[in-house]
Amino acid sequence: MKEIDKEAKTVWIDLDNSPHVPFFAPIMGELEKRGFNITLTARDCFQVCGLADLHGFDYLRIGKHYGKNKVLKVGGTIYRSLQLLGSVPREKPSLALSHGSRSQVLTSRILGIQSAVIIDYEYTRGLPLIQPNVLVVPELILDGMKSRTNRIFPYPGIKEDVYVPDFVPDSKILEGLDIKESDILVTIRPPATEAHYHNPEAEVLFTEAVEFLGSREEVQMVILPRNEKKQGDLIKSRWAEWCSSGKIIIPEHVVDGLNLIWHSDLVISGGGTMNREAAALGVPVYSIFRGKIGAVDRYLSESGRLTLIEKPEDVRTKIKVVRRDKQKEGGQRDRTTLYRIVDIIEEIIRTKG
Repeated sequence: MKEIDKEAKTVWIDLDNSPHVPFFAPIMGELEKRGFNITLTARDCFQVCGLADLHGFDYLRIGKHYGKNKVLKVGGTIYRSLQLLGSVPREKPSLALSHGSRSQVLTSRILGIQSAVIIDYEYTRGLPLIQPNVLVVPELILDGMKSRTNRIFPYPGIKEDVYVPDFVPDSKILEGLDIKESDILVTIRPPATEAHYHNPEAEVLFTEAVEFLGSREEVQMVILPRNEKKQGDLIKSRWAEWCSSGKIIIPEHVVDGLNLIWHSDLVISGGGTMNREAAALGVPVYSIFRGKIGAVDRYLSESGRLTLIEKPEDVRTKIKVVRRDKQKEGGQRDRTTLYRIVDIIEEIIRTKG
């Protein structure tokens, strides 16, 4: 347990989904360098806690996921916000910060704590009548946020630019997952079937992609289910032979997503974060996401850093199954986005109200 500086201001960060773990890691480090205390909570779902453990975070495990049903989602959000009430320090934090935690926003409203939410998808929906005080968004989606009544602070680049600069490749992951270096490695992330923005068309594209790649003798797939019991068991049942032979690998433990992407020859994903991580690392990436395409993904598509797969025939005509040249370094080291976001957090705390 880290020693708390009682004189310093505290930022309460809530990790609500797995991509938030690597995203907030450098932000927390920079905030601590600037003299802030960090209080950390994490929702026990989608490998959030496993990734937090992998990063060595000191956190409180609070709440879980309540499934796809809208009534249960809302009820679960409210219940978790009540659970979070007991985790807030007696000396209330100066800011509650998350990347879309509705439960934290509700708890903050109840306790009178200023809240800031970072989002990078302009179609994200919050709880009716309960909005954060501040939104922090990429400049790319600023035009789509004009109807919001929140205070809005823009930052340059995309959220993945916050943590990709710290990435260092480690080839031990290949041996750990029993990946054959002679094969073409494809990392696949299935669609988020329980998300409010899910479109069933993405599941059709996912199936088509696995069938297409499975027919290629030189291909090995690593599939990262969003949950082991539902998606994981479904994949193991549907493609039992390929899972048994090692053509499809489903990791038995939490893996470093960036490292896996870096060592892949291409990536296929039904969600936004892994697509953008691959784009930030310069790895060929194909999106099977079929919800509303946000400004960030449109930008990446128009700049040739991401290919949108929109119909089943695109799988065989657009996806290029080829080996890529992998450099030894992880990529660029520009921390402009990180520093701007932390500057914004300081400004929000300084100009509360």
